Amino acid sequence: MTRSDRLLRLVALLCLAAVGVALISQYAFDMKPCAWCVLQRLILLAIAAVCGLASMGWGSVLVRRIGAALAAVLAASGIVAAWYQHSVASQMLSCAQTFADRFISASGLDAALPWLFGIYASCMDARVDLLGVEYALWGLMLFIVCAVLALAALRRAART
Repeated sequence: MTRSDRLLRLVALLCLAAVGVALISQYAFDMKPCAWCVLQRLILLAIAAVCGLASMGWGSVLVRRIGAALAAVLAASGIVAAWYQHSVASQMLSCAQTFADRFISASGLDAALPWLFGIYASCMDARVDLLGVEYALWGLMLFIVCAVLALAALRRAART
């Protein structure tokens, strides 16, 4: 297993752990997700899938490069989503008809998997702190870490 494979697997594990924490927060501590929270869950699962598939050991440097680059782009979209949730959406009384709400609703994921992608709160209501830091900022930091690790994996894969 190459170092880029290990980095990609670490990113996948971090993303899956973050979704797990979000689900525990939702079901054990009654922290209902807003549309932007749910969009970030989807992005995290997409990053995990891309990184997991790219690190499967098929031996292709091209597969690792594409996977790492796609993971970095997805992490950048997560950064934008988390920043928007923190700085704009959490100040709004309703996040209905925002990009996140329209995207999740149009995808049908909220109806197909409501336990994972159901939107149950407004962005203002979903504004919650964990250890004194707003959840959206935790998400922002996670996406930054994922982007850095994905770029490191891309750099490592380029050397191989």
